[in-house]
Amino acid sequence: MLDAGLVWDGYFCDYDRNFAIGSVSQAIKDGHHRLIDATSAAIEVAKPGATAADLFHAMDKVLTGGAGGSDAGRYGHGLGMQLTEWPSIIPGDHTVLEEGMVLTLEPGLEIAGGSGLVHEENIVIRADGPEPLTRFSAPDMVEI
Repeated sequence: MLDAGLVWDGYFCDYDRNFAIGSVSQAIKDGHHRLIDATSAAIEVAKPGATAADLFHAMDKVLTGGAGGSDAGRYGHGLGMQLTEWPSIIPGDHTVLEEGMVLTLEPGLEIAGGSGLVHEENIVIRADGPEPLTRFSAPDMVEI
């Protein structure tokens, strides 16, 4: 996993990408697909009026069947003048999303055998739906 945080004109970008040197197990491939599916689920509800908790629950339903979280902790956060800002995408954060808010969607999961995967995209909340700020990752993990 590559976890990168960059700064442009005082504003942060924070994203993760997963790739493999050589081949990976089917469990890892499937896990990566689930992370992309979880991100897509959050994008469906990431509109003004939704809450940070709504985003969490959309991703958690894909990742754990709605069990309420995993060892990965939160599934994203606000982003701006600091690398990590409010709100936190956790079940207890009922911050209402407003147009112009910048967020990371950062689902993570544990794979049998002790491996973990995290994926992260950046979006800005717009009236007609979220605008991607990162080039969204494909569902298939890159194998080099």
